[in-house]
Amino acid sequence: MQATTLALVGAAGGAGTTRTAVELATIGARGGRDVAVIDAAYATQGLSEYVHGRIGTDLTTLLTDEAGASLSAATYPIAVGGRSDGREADAQSLPGRADVVPARAPFERVARAKTSEAARKLERRIDEAATAYDAVIVDASPVASNEAVAAVTVADGVAAVHPATPHGRDALQRLHGRIADVSASVDATVAVSRGFDTGTDDADVSRDADVALPETDPSVTAAPVAATGDGAYPRAVADAYARLFDTTLEVDLLEAGLIERMRG
Repeated sequence: MQATTLALVGAAGGAGTTRTAVELATIGARGGRDVAVIDAAYATQGLSEYVHGRIGTDLTTLLTDEAGASLSAATYPIAVGGRSDGREADAQSLPGRADVVPARAPFERVARAKTSEAARKLERRIDEAATAYDAVIVDASPVASNEAVAAVTVADGVAAVHPATPHGRDALQRLHGRIADVSASVDATVAVSRGFDTGTDDADVSRDADVALPETDPSVTAAPVAATGDGAYPRAVADAYARLFDTTLEVDLLEAGLIERMRG
């Protein structure tokens, strides 16, 4: 098996890239796919927040101190929650797998993981993940570091994530230039709506994007909605997965209106 690899790159800080990566992975697993998310945003280490329990070996360890270890040593299931018995569940309860390879490291090891040599090792780790999963998503920060450059140059495709605002559109244009500078290109754009993105200009930004995700609760504790939820947001994530990975994803999702009628 050889997966499709996708670098998901934030056009700006706080664009929603990590949350989008997690939601895409869990909707893929809900549709029976095995999906891995690899953390190439070492500064924020946001993927670690979607793992319940202690993180021992992390991605940066594999790139520095334990280069001979298997990728599985730093792989953890995404915590999805939502169990009726009140206990936490993880993505192992889905038809497919939704795993993360997080970065969770002190500054000293992060600094060593950001070298050009470590970036080459990251490329090999992405290739390693591609042999074990149906899809691999690399969560990358704006292209200004060795690990981000590695992500966009080794991946099969690049998708730029930006807020559905005029500011987000401006950041997207800058990102296009940065990615072109490393001889790569943006294959798709993802506009992420926020609660304050309600103006006409913001709606135009969403229409211009290849994929538009509607507003949802942005907090980590509310995610991933796509793992078990129904309605507009999980449906948009399912459509995004199909578009970004050029595939068909079969997931049973109730329409938002039907959900309200059932509750009534």
